[in-house]
Amino acid sequence: MPLPLEQLLIGALAAFIIGFSKTGVPGLGILAIPVIAALFPGRASLGATLPLLLAGDVLALLLYRRNAHWPTLARLAPSVLIGFGVGITAFLVLNSQPSARDQIGVIIGWMVLLMVGLHLLRLRFPDLLAPHTALGTHLAGTLAGFATLISNAAGPIMQIYMSGLRLEKRAFMGSSAWFYFIFNALKIPIYLALTALAPDQPFFTAAGLTFCLALVPVVGIGGAAGRWALGRLPQRAFTLIVLVLSAAAALKLILGI
Repeated sequence: MPLPLEQLLIGALAAFIIGFSKTGVPGLGILAIPVIAALFPGRASLGATLPLLLAGDVLALLLYRRNAHWPTLARLAPSVLIGFGVGITAFLVLNSQPSARDQIGVIIGWMVLLMVGLHLLRLRFPDLLAPHTALGTHLAGTLAGFATLISNAAGPIMQIYMSGLRLEKRAFMGSSAWFYFIFNALKIPIYLALTALAPDQPFFTAAGLTFCLALVPVVGIGGAAGRWALGRLPQRAFTLIVLVLSAAAALKLILGI
């Protein structure tokens, strides 16, 4: 069945932002999360977003795959998996309480607002959130794992963490690209297993997959634009605009308006 034109246009904006953020301005992909969550109910929004994120990850790897700082990724991995475990537990709790199942959109909204808050805190206190200790690494990894599994919104956490490491720009982009690709790919079997436990609340739907197939090329266009814009745009002002729009979209999800 053809997708409604309005849904495609809004989705195209989200797909462009995803591609743009993967190659140009990391962390700005947060705006796409509440936008797609407004188009699909609950868990289906996570499934509709994930293939677009993976398409953006592949695009970023084509550009930066040789620039990863693997010791950083190795330190993060165990804590990210712990965060996955916390996220799986949260979904299982929602499964056991049918009245709470329709709150996924609200949860996504709150997670996006939290990420916006972290972004703003980093702008005001750039050194406060730098990962100086092993505890900071474990906290960042756990929060990122939980946030990405339950809302696809780990971007700001990882941007804060990676920026605190003072990595060279290409190492920053390469490490981020591999991080997102690996852990986004790991979410596929987890979402399928959770769907098997609650078949009436699927993550992947025919409508969502059709949506993704139609919009993958737009991710590529956004990626090309992001690479061109890298270093050319006033990033601080652009980031603030995106944060305001993200907060507005998140509030729409929370308030149901």
